[in-house]
Amino acid sequence: LPDSLPVIGPSRRMANVWYGFGHGHMGLTWGPTTGRLLGEIVSGAKPNVDLSAFRVDRF
Repeated sequence: LPDSLPVIGPSRRMANVWYGFGHGHMGLTWGPTTGRLLGEIVSGAKPNVDLSAFRVDRF
């Protein structure tokens, strides 16, 4: 992605679709953390990380 940050969060167009991609060469390192964050969000828990920088609509 142009800003080198992944996309983490819900789809704007489809209900019940969540994204966690764009980690580039850090995918194996950041993948588990992204999975944990998505699990928290989907289950209704508030993540301890501000995910606004990773929104899909930032472009």
